[in-house]
Amino acid sequence: MKPDPSLTTNDLLPSLERFWAVSAQKIELLNREYDDSQGSPVFTVAGKYTTRGWTEWTQGFQYGSEILQFDATGDETFLEMGKRNTVKKMAPHITHFGVHDHGFNNVSTYGNLLRLMNEGRIPENEWERNFYVMALQASSAVQAKRWTDLPSGGYIYSFNGPHSLFADTIRSLRVLAVGHQLGHSIMGENDKKTSLLERLVQHAKTTADYAVYYGEGRDFYDTWGRTAHESIFNLNDGNYRCPNSQQGFSPFTTWTRGLAWIMVGAPEQLEFLKTIDDAELEPLGGRDAIEAFLVKMAKATCDFYIENTATDGIPYWDTGALNTHKLGEDVYQRESDPFNDAEPVDSSAAAIGAQGLLRLGKYLDDPKYTQAGLTVMKTLLSDKYLSLDPSHQGLILHSVYHRPNGWDHIPEGQSVPCGESCMWGDYHARETALYIQRLANDDPYYKFYL
Repeated sequence: MKPDPSLTTNDLLPSLERFWAVSAQKIELLNREYDDSQGSPVFTVAGKYTTRGWTEWTQGFQYGSEILQFDATGDETFLEMGKRNTVKKMAPHITHFGVHDHGFNNVSTYGNLLRLMNEGRIPENEWERNFYVMALQASSAVQAKRWTDLPSGGYIYSFNGPHSLFADTIRSLRVLAVGHQLGHSIMGENDKKTSLLERLVQHAKTTADYAVYYGEGRDFYDTWGRTAHESIFNLNDGNYRCPNSQQGFSPFTTWTRGLAWIMVGAPEQLEFLKTIDDAELEPLGGRDAIEAFLVKMAKATCDFYIENTATDGIPYWDTGALNTHKLGEDVYQRESDPFNDAEPVDSSAAAIGAQGLLRLGKYLDDPKYTQAGLTVMKTLLSDKYLSLDPSHQGLILHSVYHRPNGWDHIPEGQSVPCGESCMWGDYHARETALYIQRLANDDPYYKFYL
């Protein structure tokens, strides 16, 4: 991609104002038209949100979007909407033992509400606060209980089972961080207590060691910043066996949404660790070592994104998919083309990755990453990707959910999925928009932790 070196957060404020107006219309439209009895909305088909039974991992994004809308605009209609839906519908997600998505569902709802109370944006209420705290404490322990021990540490396993580590889950570590800050831990047999911070650090280290490549010769396709969606382990002896991919093209290509989850998850944890005393980190390897592997992972993945993305900052769904060669050798020297006839772009990866680029740029004080993040967001806010059709329920166009399974809608006359939205793409576009808006207005820094 080609980051715009002159772009500033203030330059995006007019586009952000339009964005939040469109966002409000989409939230109201979805609440008016979507049938909740179907299950959680996942992605759009011909502009209408539909569900897809796999795991319930998107409902927190739906109601979290309502809370972010209030955060950005001050419109209390959306605050009441988000509160009401969180109380009424999110309880099953707190104790959902079958998913690795607690940071997605519960930090996006209960966590955002607690954050707003801490910021003084919503009135202090003791019992309301206790409700949010208890939900996050329980969610953090349930998430951390999905644990596979390894000789060198361990990881939170995916819904595929104890042998499976997903790249996605580093972004869900935020619930372990919040749980730890709230003084919580996991209690096991004989009252054995396990630290949530310990599990957070160990999972992040396992992700860094196995899900990310650094050009150090792990395999023939080892390139700086390439990622594997899934890492497989032998549970008999704890040894790593191979990379895999559930939603990408292959184990040896980079599914860009998996890449994006790591891009944002690693810098967020670096920010969070600033709140932790050195003494707490010493038995886990020490601050210097922990921060070193997180910085290496964050820089590698963000560098790979910049190197393997169209000039306007929007990636194709997988950097090595079957028909990528048909896009031409200059595919990353020109703007993204959502309507091509070879492979789809994935705007949801861009919405997630943009925030990672911005956070890493701020953490390192490195304009390389900051300017890249702003460039990505400028494109997402443009007419090319912002959903301006008032009848379309999605907010950001041209996302992809599961290309290998053929779940994504291909409009008549097109060869690849395009023109559709997804709940995680819409939510993360709102998160990134709020992040930039707060920086531009010199408001409190937008963070997930306490």
